[in-house]
Amino acid sequence: MFTQRNVSLQPLNSFGIMARAAHLLRVQGEAEVRALLADAQLAALPRFVLGGGSNIVLTGDVKGVVLKVEVAGRCVVDQTERHTLVEAGAGENWHDFVAWTLDQGLPGLENLALIPGTVGASPVQNIGAYGLELQDRFHELDAIDLHTGERFTLDAAQCGFGYRDSVFKHHAAQGGDFGLAGRALILRVRFALPRAWQPVLGYLDLERRMQEEGVRQPSARQIFDWIVAIRRAKLPDPAVIGNAGSFFKNPTVTPEQCQDIIGRDPHVVHYPMPDGSVKLAAGWLIDACGWKGKSVGNAAVYDKQALVLVNRGGRQHPATGGEVMTLAKAIQTSVYERFGIRLEPEPVVV
Repeated sequence: MFTQRNVSLQPLNSFGIMARAAHLLRVQGEAEVRALLADAQLAALPRFVLGGGSNIVLTGDVKGVVLKVEVAGRCVVDQTERHTLVEAGAGENWHDFVAWTLDQGLPGLENLALIPGTVGASPVQNIGAYGLELQDRFHELDAIDLHTGERFTLDAAQCGFGYRDSVFKHHAAQGGDFGLAGRALILRVRFALPRAWQPVLGYLDLERRMQEEGVRQPSARQIFDWIVAIRRAKLPDPAVIGNAGSFFKNPTVTPEQCQDIIGRDPHVVHYPMPDGSVKLAAGWLIDACGWKGKSVGNAAVYDKQALVLVNRGGRQHPATGGEVMTLAKAIQTSVYERFGIRLEPEPVVV
């Protein structure tokens, strides 16, 4: 086992925040984790699992051991009457995996194109976009217990999926609880892609594309290409401008709350949900409060999409985690004072 010491994490987080890891271990399988647990000195240190670094805000150096997940591999594992099961290593790039499934003639993940991060991070966050969430295509995953070194498998129910939430984001309050934050490292994820595929439509951007191109029944590849183009037009490339993607969750409210907001702001962007609640566009709420383009130090609200906070100082003069969180909290206060809505951050704050 080879661990690196005092490693810069700036190239390993998409915000480009400057921070260091006391120890860094690159995990390509179960063997590295078990070797870590067998090392008395390293096993006693705290651990932090790092995927693509696209959903974290580093507010300081990371003590202990950073486990950089680099488990590779993509394959078709089985086919049932209704689904084709595909598997990917947790270290695989998510967008590249989505493109690979389409190249294999297996639609179903196209609405999740160009979401940053790794396959292993996707169930942690229960990623979602354009009417589809990861849980809609999830089958099961393999993980390793960071306390015992034992491998285990979880199905969808055991993952406890919620809106941008899962069991991997919660700590066990007591011994019998099943919170897995800080305890599990995901190795591989399997997805069930429908053989009788139907497009997931309904979002305004997609409807507009269909009208513009005169397409009433788009193919999976067309949806993939449209979403890639839409996201690239709205969201900054982390390789050019550091960011962590959508910084806040879209809040859900009751129909009565939504009508109250519409009474004051008729143009509020909202989407009825299957459970009767209404999802509000967090970016619209932030923009309505006048935050687009404003900054705290070198942390700023992206001028093309208010839902995204960016590092305007680049790699040479990067925003600090403190600046990012100060800006985020100011936005939360502003939105609450105007709309009575509490925005929740999406990224993990370290």
